Amino acid sequence: MPLPTLSELRARYVAGELPLPAELEAELAADPRAGARAILEAVERRRRRNRAEGQRLRKMLRVERGLRRGGVVHLAGVDEVGMSPLAGPVVSAAVILPEGFRLAGVDDSKKLDAETRERLAAVIRRECVCYAIGSVDPEEIDRINIYRAGLLSMRRAIEGLRVTPDHVLVDARRLDEVPIPQTPIIHGDAECFSIAAASIVAKVHRDALMVELDERYPGYGLARHKGYPVREHQDALMKLGVTPIHRRSFTPVRRALGLEPEQMDLF
Repeated sequence: MPLPTLSELRARYVAGELPLPAELEAELAADPRAGARAILEAVERRRRRNRAEGQRLRKMLRVERGLRRGGVVHLAGVDEVGMSPLAGPVVSAAVILPEGFRLAGVDDSKKLDAETRERLAAVIRRECVCYAIGSVDPEEIDRINIYRAGLLSMRRAIEGLRVTPDHVLVDARRLDEVPIPQTPIIHGDAECFSIAAASIVAKVHRDALMVELDERYPGYGLARHKGYPVREHQDALMKLGVTPIHRRSFTPVRRALGLEPEQMDLF
């Protein structure tokens, strides 16, 4: 059988990212051509990236490892998204991942582009033990305030899980109304794998919802900015007025209504 050409090797082991067999690596190392050296260098760069990613994931999973050593079986990560937007709900996701689950690229959802978030969310939803979404709509946000709404959405997500978790990992807060042992982790969506996974699922869910709401309420740019208080959105509020999905307790929305800003009790 003839040996693969350099272009075929490049397609398989560089572009295709297949593991390079040891015998082919030895042959490339003995090949004096620049193309052979380029393939080896590209493979080594990928190996370094993979090692770095493995180390990052091990660090993100350190809390989970410790809890599992202590006997925790069903461990849930929970996180919310959509606290700052002027429109749409606050959305949380709770996710229980199987022991040993690892997925390259999982990180704080805000650090990832939309395509990566959607790809990772699909894997997380498929491979998890279970997940659930909790949300609080704008009318309820206005009634109880945004801080409490974020906590309530997380509680609803946890209560929606078909398996009751033994322990919950939360981003920097404690859910007093959830009678389950908890560990709050500062910057949890960047430091803890389970919380980061929940943040990705929540972000993808809310973004899809905002695209749907953009069709119902055109002209505000909701599909682009997802309801956040960017200039485009604030200008549209002043021009088109306030919709039923806008949060009337938020200052730019009140301004569009001709009202004074509220003094909000956040606790």
